[in-house]
Amino acid sequence: MEEKTMIDYKTEFIKIFTDNIKREGANALLDYLTNHSDFFVAPASGRRHSAFEGGLCFHSLNTYHRYKKNIIKEYGEKYFEVISDESIAIIALLHDLCKVNTYNVDYRNQKVDGQWIQVPYYAYNNSLPYGHGEKSVYIISGYMRLTREEAMAINWHMGGFDPRNQGSSDMADAFNRYPTAVLFHISDMEAVYLDESIK
Repeated sequence: MEEKTMIDYKTEFIKIFTDNIKREGANALLDYLTNHSDFFVAPASGRRHSAFEGGLCFHSLNTYHRYKKNIIKEYGEKYFEVISDESIAIIALLHDLCKVNTYNVDYRNQKVDGQWIQVPYYAYNNSLPYGHGEKSVYIISGYMRLTREEAMAINWHMGGFDPRNQGSSDMADAFNRYPTAVLFHISDMEAVYLDESIK
């Protein structure tokens, strides 16, 4: 079986997006991702999971497939009575928009076989320091309205890794009210640690 290319992942992302996300503003958001951002070439991280060209799209798809699987496992064939396919796609495909246009290739010196050479790396340059999950919610909301459930799942997808948890019960309150947000956090962690390479 042939290995998928980044073009294949981009095609898959766009198909899942257009097949499922129909609300007002969705086309403008997809146009932004496709033509006015680096979403399809950006890494998912600078040095850890999917830290390669196209890694952000790759991670978003991994998370989508994990989330859909976990939703069906939890709620069965009638999962759509709990959460729609549109919401599943919105939450999973768009949860990391906060990473768009934040990484650029730079070079640093590294000693290889006793010689100093210039090696590329992803430098982090965040021109919109709005946080992580909350930044994704902010970007999406500039194009289309999110439901409360979608916003909570995206906002708190980092779970215990989110620094806002120190001294606050907000995430726990959100997870208690929106179990699909808990499942999304789990799905994101599964994608990172089970489906992708951690350096």
